[in-house]
Amino acid sequence: MTLVQLEYIIAVDTYRSFVAAAEHCFVTQPTLSMQIQKLEESIGAKVFDRSRQPVVPTEIGEKIIKQARVILNESKKIGELLQESKGEVSGELKIGVIPTVAPYLLPDLLTKFLKTYPKLQLQIWEYTTERIVQELKLGKLDCGILSTPLQESGVEEMPLYYETFVAYVSEKSALYQKKMVTTDEIADEKLWLLNEGHCMRGQVLNLCHYKHNQGGASTFEYNTGSVETLKRMVDINGGLTILPEMSILNYDEDQLGHVRYFKSPEPVREISIVTTTNFVKKQAVRALKNEILELVPERFKTKKKKEVMAFEL
Repeated sequence: MTLVQLEYIIAVDTYRSFVAAAEHCFVTQPTLSMQIQKLEESIGAKVFDRSRQPVVPTEIGEKIIKQARVILNESKKIGELLQESKGEVSGELKIGVIPTVAPYLLPDLLTKFLKTYPKLQLQIWEYTTERIVQELKLGKLDCGILSTPLQESGVEEMPLYYETFVAYVSEKSALYQKKMVTTDEIADEKLWLLNEGHCMRGQVLNLCHYKHNQGGASTFEYNTGSVETLKRMVDINGGLTILPEMSILNYDEDQLGHVRYFKSPEPVREISIVTTTNFVKKQAVRALKNEILELVPERFKTKKKKEVMAFEL
């Protein structure tokens, strides 16, 4: 049994195809198949059921692949130890970021981070929370930046900051005349929401105990994954939406005129770096955490007098 053979069975399990796995591992498909066959012969068990399409692991194959992921992860820690002894942060870091965080955190973060750690290559994807957790467990991502707590087994959460939710209110709304708003007042308003699959949608619904009470009166339902689109819908069509505070930090005076904070306790979301429990690239992830903490406002770093909004995956 070799580490290469373990890498190959993990790739087939991930992509559910011998051809796609071979492409990912930069080998020919016959080479990959031969090595997996040798592994199966050496352990006396079939790892994959080749009669089904897409290819799936056998019952014992699932257990073998799970252990193979642990073994490969542990083997990679040798390189991490060597880097640490040299004081280097280098290699590759694959990050998943939820779309309601990425546009407001990444531009400033990346500029500074890449200058500070020029030997580290970043690969970043915008995914939903569910997709990030899935990709972490498959080993396709090293870490995620997303909203927590997840209450998900096999992952580790490192809280970074607590971001306040604010209401963005149309001039036509009765709430526009108020300096601050309450969650009860929001429930009676026309509320523009992100579509299903975004954790912030669940947080907003929990925030105001909101029941979709405009279904009968509305002639359409608008689905979007963009916070900026929600803001534009309020500007043009009235009502209100809920925004994360990072999204308003660069607003001009006119735009800030539409923003209303909530009365205490302020509703917030907890933003964390999430990894698997046995993750490898500890130095790079630690560097990422430190750079984010330097970037966010000080008031984001405490949850005193704040209420963290929950959500379900």
